[in-house]
Amino acid sequence: MFGWFRPVCPVDRCTKSWIEERLAWLASEFGGDVFSRRAVVFPDEDFFPDKYDQSEKSVRVLLDRVCTYMDANPDHVELRLFSNPVDFGLVNENGHAVPMAAGWYEEQNRRTIIRLEKSQLGDRMSLIGTMAHELAHLRLLGERRVFPDIFDNELLTDLTVVFHGLGIFLANVPRVYQSQFSHWLGTNVRRPEYMSYPMFGYALAHAACFRNERKPEWMAHLGMDARYAFKQGLRYLWETEDSTFRPRRPKK
Repeated sequence: MFGWFRPVCPVDRCTKSWIEERLAWLASEFGGDVFSRRAVVFPDEDFFPDKYDQSEKSVRVLLDRVCTYMDANPDHVELRLFSNPVDFGLVNENGHAVPMAAGWYEEQNRRTIIRLEKSQLGDRMSLIGTMAHELAHLRLLGERRVFPDIFDNELLTDLTVVFHGLGIFLANVPRVYQSQFSHWLGTNVRRPEYMSYPMFGYALAHAACFRNERKPEWMAHLGMDARYAFKQGLRYLWETEDSTFRPRRPKK
C-alpha cells in the first residue's frame, strides 16, 4: 500500500547506471565467470591461512596471496614499504580534508612496484584492501585495458576489486573524502573519486544475486554501513530484476 515497502536502490540513477555498465565491461574484459562463479573472499583462515606478524616477510606472503585472487603474477610484482610524513591535517580550498596515500602503483622497467604505507600494517583488513586496489591498477593500467586519464580511474579500480571477489576489504574502509567529490560526466550529480558504502553495497548485491545467494555467509563480514546498503541493494535486485548487468547465474 502506498509503496511504503517497495524496494529502493541504495544509489542514485547515475551511479546505478555506472555500476551496471562497468560490471558489464569488466565481464567482457575478464570473463563473466570471474564475477558470477568465483567465491567472494573474506577474512577467514580458509582464504588467508598464512601467519601474519606485520613483518615485511609476512606482508610479502600476504601480497602474493592477494595476487592469486586478483589473477596477477606475483613474480612480476615488487613490494616496497614507505612511511608517510606527519599528517599535518591538510585541507583543500573548501576546508575539506585531503587524504594521505595508503598505497601506490608504479611501473618501472617492465616490473610492477606496489608501495604500501607502514601505518596500516596493523590492520590486515585495510591492508588487503589496499593491496587489492593497487593490483587492480595493474590489471587495468598495467595491462593497457584503460588509460590513466579516464574520468573514473579510481572508481573503476575499486569496482575491479569487487569483480575479483575482494570487495569486502574495501567496502569496510572506503576511501571517500568530501575533497574528492566531482560530477558524473554531463550531469550536475555529484560522484566520489572512490566507491562509497552504498556503491559497494549495490555492487556486492549483484555478486550475491547472480550466485543465487539471498543470505550469503560472507555478508556477516561487512561492516554496518556497507551491510545496510548491501541488504537494500540485494532486495532491490531480487524483487525488481532492474539491472542492465545480467551475467549467467550458476546452476543450483
